[in-house]
Amino acid sequence: MGLLTLVKNKALLFLGLLSFGIILKYIVIEDLEVITEFEKSLERLNQNLIKDVNNFQRKENATLLTLARNSELYEIVNTVLNYENKFNGIYQYPWVFLNDEPFSDKFKNTITRLTSGPTYFGEIPKEQWDMPESIDVGRAEASWGEMAMRGIIYGGKKSYRQMCRYYSGFFWKHPLLDSYKYYWRVEHDSNLLCNIKKDPFTELREKNKTYGFVITIKEIAATVPSLWNTTMDFVATYPELVAPNNLWNWISKNEGRDYSLCHFWSNFEVADLDFFRSDAYQKYFDYLDNAGGFFYERWGDAPVHSIALSLFLDKDQILFFKDIGYEHSPIIYCPTNNKHCSCDVAYGDLKDSNSCIYKYLQVTEGI
Repeated sequence: MGLLTLVKNKALLFLGLLSFGIILKYIVIEDLEVITEFEKSLERLNQNLIKDVNNFQRKENATLLTLARNSELYEIVNTVLNYENKFNGIYQYPWVFLNDEPFSDKFKNTITRLTSGPTYFGEIPKEQWDMPESIDVGRAEASWGEMAMRGIIYGGKKSYRQMCRYYSGFFWKHPLLDSYKYYWRVEHDSNLLCNIKKDPFTELREKNKTYGFVITIKEIAATVPSLWNTTMDFVATYPELVAPNNLWNWISKNEGRDYSLCHFWSNFEVADLDFFRSDAYQKYFDYLDNAGGFFYERWGDAPVHSIALSLFLDKDQILFFKDIGYEHSPIIYCPTNNKHCSCDVAYGDLKDSNSCIYKYLQVTEGI
Protein backbone atom coordinates (compact mmCIF):
# COMPACT_ATOMS: atom_id res chain seq x y z
CA MET A 1 0.00 0.00 0.00
CA GLY A 2 1.51 3.40 -0.99
CA LEU A 3 2.19 6.14 1.48
CA LEU A 4 -0.05 8.68 -0.23
CA THR A 5 -3.07 6.38 -0.07
CA LEU A 6 -2.72 6.23 3.66
CA VAL A 7 -1.92 9.87 4.25
CA LYS A 8 -5.45 11.20 3.91
CA ASN A 9 -5.24 14.50 5.70
CA LYS A 10 -2.87 17.23 6.68
CA ALA A 11 -2.03 15.69 10.05
CA LEU A 12 -1.07 12.36 8.54
CA LEU A 13 0.95 14.02 5.82
CA PHE A 14 2.80 16.13 8.36
CA LEU A 15 3.61 13.10 10.51
CA GLY A 16 4.39 11.04 7.47
CA LEU A 17 7.04 13.49 6.35
CA LEU A 18 8.57 13.50 9.79
CA SER A 19 8.54 9.73 10.15
CA PHE A 20 9.72 8.77 6.69
CA GLY A 21 12.40 11.29 5.89
CA ILE A 22 14.70 8.32 5.31
CA ILE A 23 12.75 7.19 2.24
CA LEU A 24 14.82 9.17 -0.22
CA LYS A 25 17.96 7.18 0.40
CA TYR A 26 16.16 3.96 -0.49
CA ILE A 27 14.54 4.90 -3.77
CA VAL A 28 17.71 4.24 -5.72
CA ILE A 29 17.95 0.67 -4.41
CA GLU A 30 17.37 -1.72 -7.27
CA ASP A 31 17.55 -5.00 -5.41
CA LEU A 32 13.97 -6.29 -5.42
CA GLU A 33 14.39 -8.27 -2.23
CA VAL A 34 15.62 -5.23 -0.32
CA ILE A 35 12.81 -3.08 -1.72
CA THR A 36 10.21 -5.67 -0.69
CA GLU A 37 11.57 -5.77 2.85
CA PHE A 38 11.56 -1.99 2.98
CA GLU A 39 7.92 -1.89 1.83
CA LYS A 40 6.99 -4.28 4.64
CA SER A 41 8.72 -2.02 7.15
CA LEU A 42 6.97 0.98 5.64
CA GLU A 43 3.61 -0.72 5.98
CA ARG A 44 4.23 -1.41 9.67
CA LEU A 45 5.25 2.21 10.19
CA ASN A 46 2.15 3.39 8.33
CA GLN A 47 -0.10 1.35 10.59
CA ASN A 48 1.58 2.78 13.67
CA LEU A 49 1.20 6.25 12.21
CA ILE A 50 -2.53 5.81 11.67
CA LYS A 51 -2.89 4.51 15.22
CA ASP A 52 -1.03 7.51 16.63
CA VAL A 53 -3.06 10.03 14.66
CA ASN A 54 -6.32 8.39 15.69
CA ASN A 55 -5.24 8.79 19.28
CA PHE A 56 -4.82 12.52 18.68
CA GLN A 57 -8.16 13.11 16.99
CA ARG A 58 -9.84 14.47 20.09
CA LYS A 59 -9.00 18.10 20.52
CA GLU A 60 -10.04 20.50 23.23
CA ASN A 61 -11.88 23.76 22.72
CA ALA A 62 -8.64 25.71 22.79
CA THR A 63 -6.33 28.05 20.93
CA LEU A 64 -2.78 29.29 20.98
CA LEU A 65 -2.43 33.07 21.39
CA THR A 66 0.39 35.44 20.48
CA LEU A 67 0.67 39.20 20.71
CA ALA A 68 3.02 40.37 17.97
CA ARG A 69 4.05 43.25 15.78
CA ASN A 70 4.88 43.19 12.08
CA SER A 71 8.49 44.02 12.94
CA GLU A 72 8.76 40.81 15.00
CA LEU A 73 8.04 38.49 12.08
CA TYR A 74 11.48 36.86 12.09
CA GLU A 75 11.27 35.92 15.79
CA ILE A 76 7.68 34.77 15.36
CA VAL A 77 8.60 32.50 12.44
CA ASN A 78 11.20 30.71 14.55
CA THR A 79 8.76 30.31 17.43
CA VAL A 80 5.93 29.05 15.22
CA LEU A 81 8.19 26.48 13.57
CA ASN A 82 9.32 25.32 17.01
CA TYR A 83 5.79 24.95 18.43
CA GLU A 84 4.55 23.24 15.29
CA ASN A 85 7.44 20.78 15.42
CA LYS A 86 7.22 20.05 19.15
CA PHE A 87 3.45 20.14 19.61
CA ASN A 88 0.94 21.67 17.26
CA GLY A 89 1.89 19.86 14.09
CA ILE A 90 0.07 16.86 15.54
CA TYR A 91 -2.89 18.57 17.23
CA GLN A 92 -3.50 21.37 14.72
CA TYR A 93 -4.99 23.80 17.20
CA PRO A 94 -5.97 27.22 15.89
CA TRP A 95 -3.60 30.10 16.51
CA VAL A 96 -4.77 33.65 17.21
CA PHE A 97 -2.41 36.58 16.59
CA LEU A 98 -3.22 40.01 17.98
CA ASN A 99 -1.60 43.37 17.26
CA ASP A 100 -2.26 46.96 18.29
CA GLU A 101 -2.10 47.87 14.60
CA PRO A 102 -3.19 45.97 11.45
CA PHE A 103 -1.03 43.00 10.47
CA SER A 104 0.70 43.30 7.13
CA ASP A 105 -0.13 40.92 4.28
CA LYS A 106 3.46 39.67 4.48
CA PHE A 107 3.03 38.77 8.16
CA LYS A 108 -0.31 37.04 7.61
CA ASN A 109 0.75 35.12 4.50
CA THR A 110 4.00 33.96 6.07
CA ILE A 111 2.45 32.75 9.31
CA THR A 112 -0.50 31.07 7.60
CA ARG A 113 1.87 28.95 5.52
CA LEU A 114 3.69 27.74 8.63
CA THR A 115 0.82 26.71 10.88
CA SER A 116 -0.92 23.34 10.72
CA GLY A 117 -4.22 24.62 12.11
CA PRO A 118 -6.33 27.65 11.19
CA THR A 119 -4.85 31.09 11.88
CA TYR A 120 -6.72 34.24 12.86
CA PHE A 121 -5.39 37.78 12.92
CA GLY A 122 -6.99 40.51 14.99
CA GLU A 123 -6.46 44.11 16.00
CA ILE A 124 -6.61 45.23 19.63
CA PRO A 125 -9.24 47.93 20.24
CA LYS A 126 -7.65 51.33 20.89
CA GLU A 127 -9.62 51.84 24.10
CA GLN A 128 -8.09 48.67 25.55
CA TRP A 129 -4.53 49.44 24.48
CA ASP A 130 -4.20 53.19 24.98
CA MET A 131 -3.44 54.74 28.35
CA PRO A 132 -6.70 55.62 30.15
CA GLU A 133 -7.67 59.28 30.28
CA SER A 134 -7.71 59.07 34.07
CA ILE A 135 -3.91 58.67 34.17
CA ASP A 136 -1.88 61.79 35.02
CA VAL A 137 0.52 61.75 32.06
CA GLY A 138 3.08 63.99 33.74
CA ARG A 139 3.20 61.83 36.85
CA ALA A 140 3.43 58.65 34.78
CA GLU A 141 6.23 59.92 32.54
CA ALA A 142 8.20 61.13 35.55
CA SER A 143 7.99 57.62 36.99
CA TRP A 144 9.14 56.07 33.70
CA GLY A 145 12.12 58.37 33.55
CA GLU A 146 13.10 57.60 37.13
CA MET A 147 12.88 53.84 36.54
CA ALA A 148 14.91 54.13 33.35
CA MET A 149 17.59 56.06 35.21
CA ARG A 150 17.74 53.25 37.78
CA GLY A 151 18.23 50.67 35.04
CA ILE A 152 14.98 48.79 35.68
CA ILE A 153 14.19 46.60 32.69
CA TYR A 154 11.41 48.16 30.56
CA GLY A 155 11.23 50.89 33.20
CA GLY A 156 10.98 53.68 30.65
CA LYS A 157 8.72 51.96 28.12
CA LYS A 158 5.10 52.99 27.73
CA SER A 159 4.40 50.16 25.26
CA TYR A 160 5.51 47.51 27.76
CA ARG A 161 3.06 48.90 30.30
CA GLN A 162 0.32 48.85 27.69
CA MET A 163 1.06 45.20 26.95
CA CYS A 164 1.04 44.28 30.65
CA ARG A 165 -2.27 46.05 31.22
CA TYR A 166 -3.80 44.41 28.15
CA TYR A 167 -2.73 40.92 29.25
CA SER A 168 -3.93 41.70 32.77
CA GLY A 169 -7.40 42.88 31.92
CA PHE A 170 -8.50 42.54 28.32
CA PHE A 171 -7.01 39.81 26.14
CA TRP A 172 -9.79 37.28 26.77
CA LYS A 173 -12.38 39.88 25.71
CA HIS A 174 -11.18 39.93 22.11
CA PRO A 175 -13.93 38.51 19.87
CA LEU A 176 -11.48 36.01 18.37
CA LEU A 177 -11.24 34.29 21.77
CA ASP A 178 -14.95 34.34 22.61
CA SER A 179 -15.62 30.75 21.55
CA TYR A 180 -12.67 29.12 23.33
CA LYS A 181 -12.46 27.64 26.80
CA TYR A 182 -8.67 27.22 27.01
CA TYR A 183 -5.73 29.20 25.74
CA TRP A 184 -1.97 28.78 25.56
CA ARG A 185 0.04 31.99 25.54
CA VAL A 186 3.01 31.81 23.18
CA GLU A 187 5.57 34.58 23.42
CA HIS A 188 7.63 35.52 20.39
CA ASP A 189 11.26 34.46 20.69
CA SER A 190 10.38 31.53 22.97
CA ASN A 191 10.97 27.82 22.40
CA LEU A 192 9.73 24.46 23.55
CA LEU A 193 12.66 22.21 24.41
CA CYS A 194 10.81 18.89 24.54
CA ASN A 195 8.45 16.95 22.31
CA ILE A 196 5.04 17.34 23.96
CA LYS A 197 3.76 13.82 24.58
CA LYS A 198 0.43 14.78 26.14
CA ASP A 199 -1.87 17.61 25.17
CA PRO A 200 -1.62 20.24 27.98
CA PHE A 201 -5.21 21.34 27.32
CA THR A 202 -6.43 17.80 27.82
CA GLU A 203 -4.32 17.49 30.94
CA LEU A 204 -5.99 20.56 32.44
CA ARG A 205 -9.44 19.19 31.69
CA GLU A 206 -8.79 15.64 32.85
CA LYS A 207 -7.15 16.78 36.08
CA ASN A 208 -9.77 19.47 36.72
CA LYS A 209 -7.15 22.23 36.72
CA THR A 210 -7.61 25.87 35.85
CA TYR A 211 -4.08 27.05 35.20
CA GLY A 212 -0.77 25.50 34.19
CA PHE A 213 2.75 26.94 34.36
CA VAL A 214 6.38 25.93 33.82
CA ILE A 215 8.52 28.64 35.45
CA THR A 216 8.00 30.71 38.57
CA ILE A 217 10.38 33.48 39.60
CA LYS A 218 10.45 36.64 41.72
CA GLU A 219 9.30 39.99 40.44
CA ILE A 220 11.51 43.08 40.64
CA ALA A 221 10.32 44.75 43.84
CA ALA A 222 10.81 48.26 42.45
CA THR A 223 8.19 47.64 39.75
CA VAL A 224 5.35 46.77 42.15
CA PRO A 225 5.86 48.82 45.36
CA SER A 226 2.14 49.34 46.01
CA LEU A 227 0.62 46.27 44.34
CA TRP A 228 0.33 44.17 47.49
CA ASN A 229 -1.19 46.93 49.63
CA THR A 230 -3.67 47.68 46.86
CA THR A 231 -4.51 43.97 46.73
CA MET A 232 -5.04 43.83 50.51
CA ASP A 233 -7.41 46.80 50.24
CA PHE A 234 -9.32 44.84 47.62
CA VAL A 235 -9.42 41.74 49.82
CA ALA A 236 -10.73 43.80 52.73
CA THR A 237 -13.49 45.09 50.45
CA TYR A 238 -14.35 41.69 48.95
CA PRO A 239 -13.37 39.04 51.51
CA GLU A 240 -15.95 36.62 50.12
CA LEU A 241 -13.92 36.24 46.90
CA VAL A 242 -10.91 34.65 48.62
CA ALA A 243 -10.79 30.85 48.30
CA PRO A 244 -10.36 28.98 51.62
CA ASN A 245 -7.67 26.53 50.42
CA ASN A 246 -5.56 28.99 48.48
CA LEU A 247 -1.85 29.74 47.92
CA TRP A 248 -1.64 32.44 50.59
CA ASN A 249 1.49 30.93 52.10
CA TRP A 250 3.23 31.05 48.71
CA ILE A 251 2.15 34.44 47.44
CA SER A 252 2.75 36.29 50.72
CA LYS A 253 5.40 36.51 53.46
CA ASN A 254 5.72 37.92 56.96
CA GLU A 255 2.31 36.47 57.89
CA GLY A 256 0.67 38.14 54.94
CA ARG A 257 2.01 41.62 55.51
CA ASP A 258 4.13 41.56 52.35
CA TYR A 259 4.13 40.17 48.84
CA SER A 260 6.58 37.28 48.41
CA LEU A 261 7.27 38.61 44.88
CA CYS A 262 6.79 35.07 43.53
CA HIS A 263 4.85 34.82 40.30
CA PHE A 264 4.12 32.36 37.53
CA TRP A 265 6.12 33.51 34.51
CA SER A 266 3.11 34.25 32.34
CA ASN A 267 4.87 34.33 28.97
CA PHE A 268 4.10 30.61 29.19
CA GLU A 269 0.67 29.86 30.59
CA VAL A 270 -2.03 27.39 29.70
CA ALA A 271 -5.31 28.41 31.27
CA ASP A 272 -9.05 28.07 31.45
CA LEU A 273 -10.31 31.39 30.12
CA ASP A 274 -13.34 31.19 32.37
CA PHE A 275 -11.09 32.18 35.28
CA PHE A 276 -10.30 35.53 33.66
CA ARG A 277 -13.94 35.93 32.67
CA SER A 278 -15.04 35.40 36.29
CA ASP A 279 -16.61 38.10 38.43
CA ALA A 280 -13.81 37.82 41.00
CA TYR A 281 -11.03 38.40 38.50
CA GLN A 282 -12.86 41.22 36.71
CA LYS A 283 -13.47 43.04 39.97
CA TYR A 284 -9.84 42.60 40.95
CA PHE A 285 -8.53 43.96 37.66
CA ASP A 286 -10.89 46.94 37.72
CA TYR A 287 -9.74 47.76 41.25
CA LEU A 288 -6.08 47.64 40.22
CA ASP A 289 -6.73 49.60 37.04
CA ASN A 290 -8.42 52.39 38.96
CA ALA A 291 -5.34 52.62 41.19
CA GLY A 292 -3.19 53.42 38.15
CA GLY A 293 -0.25 51.19 39.04
CA PHE A 294 0.15 49.82 35.52
CA PHE A 295 1.40 53.26 34.47
CA TYR A 296 2.51 55.01 37.67
CA GLU A 297 4.61 51.97 38.56
CA ARG A 298 5.24 49.00 36.26
CA TRP A 299 2.77 46.36 37.35
CA GLY A 300 3.21 43.28 35.17
CA ASP A 301 0.57 40.82 34.08
CA ALA A 302 2.60 37.99 35.66
CA PRO A 303 2.24 39.20 39.29
CA VAL A 304 -1.35 40.30 38.64
CA HIS A 305 -2.34 36.90 37.25
CA SER A 306 -0.39 35.09 39.97
CA ILE A 307 -1.85 37.00 42.90
CA ALA A 308 -5.36 36.51 41.55
CA LEU A 309 -4.82 32.79 40.95
CA SER A 310 -3.28 32.36 44.40
CA LEU A 311 -6.15 34.10 46.21
CA PHE A 312 -9.25 33.18 44.21
CA LEU A 313 -8.52 29.52 43.38
CA ASP A 314 -8.08 26.40 45.42
CA LYS A 315 -4.36 25.62 45.31
CA ASP A 316 -5.15 22.20 43.81
CA GLN A 317 -6.49 23.88 40.66
CA ILE A 318 -3.01 24.95 39.55
CA LEU A 319 -0.71 22.59 37.66
CA PHE A 320 3.07 22.56 37.32
CA PHE A 321 3.93 21.11 33.89
CA LYS A 322 7.05 19.34 35.10
CA ASP A 323 7.75 17.56 31.81
CA ILE A 324 7.54 20.54 29.42
CA GLY A 325 10.93 22.07 28.67
CA TYR A 326 10.77 25.78 27.89
CA GLU A 327 13.10 28.62 27.02
CA HIS A 328 12.53 32.36 27.00
CA SER A 329 15.75 34.27 27.39
CA PRO A 330 17.38 34.48 29.84
CA ILE A 331 15.64 31.58 31.65
CA ILE A 332 15.51 27.91 30.68
CA TYR A 333 13.45 25.19 32.32
CA CYS A 334 14.66 21.67 31.52
CA PRO A 335 12.79 18.75 33.09
CA THR A 336 14.57 16.21 35.24
CA ASN A 337 13.14 13.58 32.89
CA ASN A 338 14.53 15.05 29.67
CA LYS A 339 14.68 12.01 27.42
CA HIS A 340 12.67 13.74 24.68
CA CYS A 341 14.22 17.16 25.15
CA SER A 342 16.93 19.22 23.48
CA CYS A 343 18.37 20.20 26.85
CA ASP A 344 20.24 18.21 29.47
CA VAL A 345 20.52 20.43 32.53
CA ALA A 346 17.76 20.08 35.08
CA TYR A 347 16.12 23.16 36.62
CA GLY A 348 18.39 24.12 39.53
CA ASP A 349 15.72 26.08 41.39
CA LEU A 350 13.96 22.84 42.31
CA LYS A 351 16.67 22.26 44.93
CA ASP A 352 17.03 25.86 46.10
CA SER A 353 15.00 26.35 49.29
CA ASN A 354 14.81 30.10 48.62
CA SER A 355 13.37 29.73 45.12
CA CYS A 356 9.72 30.29 44.25
CA ILE A 357 9.28 26.82 42.74
CA TYR A 358 10.71 25.15 45.84
CA LYS A 359 8.32 27.12 48.03
CA TYR A 360 5.44 26.35 45.69
CA LEU A 361 6.13 22.61 45.96
CA GLN A 362 6.40 22.96 49.73
CA VAL A 363 2.93 24.49 49.90
CA THR A 364 1.29 22.19 47.37
CA GLU A 365 3.13 18.90 47.77
CA GLY A 366 4.74 19.20 51.18
CA ILE A 367 8.33 18.59 50.04
